[in-house]
Amino acid sequence: MTPEDFIRANAVLEAPPLVPEIRLYLASEVVPLWRKTEEELAAIGVPPPYWAFAWAGGQALARHVLDNPATVRGKRVLDLGAGSGLVGIAAAKAGAADVLSADIDTFACAAARLNAAANGCAIATTTQDVIDTQSDRDVILVGDLFYERPLATRLLAWLNATSADVLLGDPGRSYFPRQGVERLALYTVPTTREVEDREIRETGVFRLLRGGLTGGG
Repeated sequence: MTPEDFIRANAVLEAPPLVPEIRLYLASEVVPLWRKTEEELAAIGVPPPYWAFAWAGGQALARHVLDNPATVRGKRVLDLGAGSGLVGIAAAKAGAADVLSADIDTFACAAARLNAAANGCAIATTTQDVIDTQSDRDVILVGDLFYERPLATRLLAWLNATSADVLLGDPGRSYFPRQGVERLALYTVPTTREVEDREIRETGVFRLLRGGLTGGG
């Protein structure tokens, strides 16, 4: 069974609450799908299927891009830590010249391609760890990646070294930077207790101001 076959068999096309114009292959329950993913890969300790959930940071960032298409119109966009591909799909719909959705999880990249096709969008995907590589993208979109310190520290240092316009979607994760960012918008995002500790998360969209090297927590 290919990743695409697995996704079609274990998730259903539905719209995230904050972005009803986009449909994604999403799971209603995290634990059963996680177990099936482990079985499919014949491995123990496979990371949770982040691609199967529309995380608050991604929803807010996608909403902001769709409502402010000039942010990405005609530009080369990187959707970093793409998961379901929601943010990249929003960028494509908003008129980005091209979109690259990057996620080290093979299943996430498969999900992003399936979701893009379901929404009539063309995006490219890569499983390369693009952090610390040379980027030629005009815009980098990062939804909900500041959930652990090592990743946040490495990510923020790299983002600061790029010349791209960097937009971040975050619902108050522990390691989101407390300085060097400018809030552009605030959204109330319905979530699920399957993956969050509450049913509603206030989620901001921020622009990175160069020099914001300090992580939170």
